[in-house]
Amino acid sequence: MPEKTRVPHPSSEKMTVSLKKNREWLDSRLKAGKSFDMIRREIRIGGREACLYFIDGFCKDELMQKLLEHFMEIQEKDMPADAAEMAEGFVPYVEVEVKAQWEEILYGILSGVSALFVDGYADCILIDSRTYPARGVEEPEKDKVLRGSKDGFVETIVFNTALIRRRIRSTDLVMEMMHAGKSSRTDIVLCYMDSRVDRAFLEKIRDRIKHIRVDALTMNQESLAECLYARKWYNPFPKFKFTERPDTAAAQVLEGNIVILVDNSPSVLILPTSVFDVVEEADDFYFPPITGTYLRLSRLLIALLTYFLTPTFLLLMQYPQWIPAGFSFILIKDGVNIPLVWQFLILELAIDGLRLAAVNTPSMLSTPLSVMAALVLGEFAVNSGWFNSEVMLYMAFVALASYTQSSYELGYALKFMRIANLILTAALGVWGYAAGLLLCSFSLLANKTISGQSYLYPLIPFDGKQLRNRFLRTRLPGSLEPAEEKTGEKRS
Repeated sequence: MPEKTRVPHPSSEKMTVSLKKNREWLDSRLKAGKSFDMIRREIRIGGREACLYFIDGFCKDELMQKLLEHFMEIQEKDMPADAAEMAEGFVPYVEVEVKAQWEEILYGILSGVSALFVDGYADCILIDSRTYPARGVEEPEKDKVLRGSKDGFVETIVFNTALIRRRIRSTDLVMEMMHAGKSSRTDIVLCYMDSRVDRAFLEKIRDRIKHIRVDALTMNQESLAECLYARKWYNPFPKFKFTERPDTAAAQVLEGNIVILVDNSPSVLILPTSVFDVVEEADDFYFPPITGTYLRLSRLLIALLTYFLTPTFLLLMQYPQWIPAGFSFILIKDGVNIPLVWQFLILELAIDGLRLAAVNTPSMLSTPLSVMAALVLGEFAVNSGWFNSEVMLYMAFVALASYTQSSYELGYALKFMRIANLILTAALGVWGYAAGLLLCSFSLLANKTISGQSYLYPLIPFDGKQLRNRFLRTRLPGSLEPAEEKTGEKRS
């Protein structure tokens, strides 16, 4: 079979003044005849041949109809000399650009921008009249708060940047657009305060994004995170903080951090991130200082219990003589048919199985299946002799307590460390328990943020003032001056 002839590129870099050549090349690249949603609309403007390219579904139909009516009403005597003059005085729309580079034109069309070509013009007029399918900015299911704003990020990046702009009305706020992915050309936005950000760190992140060599960011922000931090994949503790709340993202930006937004993703990345940043939540700041401090300390204590509870219980069952007389009731009184370590490991797997089942269970069946699972894995599992009731109790606490952390990554990191400690304790006794603690401590100490700082700052290196602020919810800065307080008292 003869090879398919390809329409030659009219220019290696720029478009030409010939509409026919430009149209032939665009049709071969955009496959306007094969893709039903790639629309080519030919019209006459001021006695000249013209052509519009746009993607069906990204275009505002009513706006496009009005633009076509306006273009068709332009008289030949009023026709401007070039594309720049036409874009400035004859296109009744706000977001209009003039481009001549084919790469920029193709990117604009594939992003949903309408491209207008006029015979005799050496430039293309890009009309950003696109609209993306999007859901409402409801409160995210994962990052809920008891008090505070109820809006959340969505899959449309322009909406997400607007949610941050709404909270930070400062000229110092920068939204820097970048792209990654050879095929996907995914939009990425670096959000930061120009006067507060670490310049060296910002340049480092910018350079890494520019040098990403992947075909597409198929998993959105997770793909980007793996490209930005490719080292020490075996360390499970999270290197990034993800949030779906615009108020949390805005607060981090104001603190001098960098927030990365990825198109098609309802969550953003916060950089740099230490372990103390991961455990913080919005509820800590939506309540008075004493209540926020209690919530923060409770969450930290429960996180420690999820790691220590089951390995410590297993250790005490191996050395019952270490149990104080007042706590002898924790001893297992029934017969143990299966070794305790295997009971814990089986239940760890079963809990993850229940989580996966809950994600894929239709909402109308979630309640009856939950009751069934509770009966089968609870009472019947104990009565059949597979599990002891004490093991079921402690694993139930661990399963419920893991949801006190909003970060799934941190929850699974503690889970992996807990499983390693269980196995080492069962194999080596007290020395295995100590080895498990050393493994967890080394994972935290050896971990670094993406900026290269300590993962445990301000604990290591020690900063007393910052460490106090991490544990205690103090008053926000910017309280009234004494003179203003007196004025307020007189007015009251």
